[in-house]
Amino acid sequence: MTAILRPAIAIIALFTLLLGLAVPLAFTGLAGVLFPTEAGGSLVEREGRVVGSALLGQNFASSRYFHPRPSATSEPDPENEGTTRVAPYNAAASAASQLGPTSGALLEAVTERVAMLGGGPVPADAVTASGSGLDPHISPESAARQVRRVAQTRGLPEARVAQLVAQHTEGRQFGVLGEPRVNVLRVNLALDALR
Repeated sequence: MTAILRPAIAIIALFTLLLGLAVPLAFTGLAGVLFPTEAGGSLVEREGRVVGSALLGQNFASSRYFHPRPSATSEPDPENEGTTRVAPYNAAASAASQLGPTSGALLEAVTERVAMLGGGPVPADAVTASGSGLDPHISPESAARQVRRVAQTRGLPEARVAQLVAQHTEGRQFGVLGEPRVNVLRVNLALDALR
C-alpha cells in the first residue's frame, strides 16, 4: 500500500507547489513588470492621493457629477439581523443581483429607475446594474442624457461638458471587443479640474 501512496502523495505535493505557488507567483511578477498600473489595481491619483480605481465604480450622487449605472451590491444590515441593506459600489460585496429577465422585482426596480429619470426611452445601463454591481463605465448615450444636468449645476456651457464626455469616451477594446464607454470617475475628475 505504501508503494502506491508514496508516489501519489509526491505528485500531489509537486503539482500543488508548482501550480498552486510557483505559477501564480510567476504570473503575478510578470504582470507587475509588464502592466504595473493594472497589476496595482488601476488606481487613480489626484494631487498625490488615491481617489479611486478606474476598474471599480463609485457612488456619485451629487447633481454636479455624472452618475454611474445602478449598483447591485449590498451588505448585512447590523440593525436587522438576517437582512441586507443597499451599499452601492461596495467592492467587498460584489455580486450579481440574480434577478432574471422574468423577475417581477427586476421589472419593478427598472420601472422605478426609468420614472426617476423622467420616463421615456433610456439607455439600458442607466436603469440596470452590471453583473458585478461595480461597473465603472456608462454608455456614451447615458452620459449624453446627463450633460444638461451637469452643465446647469456647474454653470458650464453644455457644449463644453459634451466635449469633455467625448474626450473621455473609450472605444472598443482592440477595435472589436465590447462597446464604447465612458469611465465615470475619470470624467468627473476632469470636470473638477475645469477652472
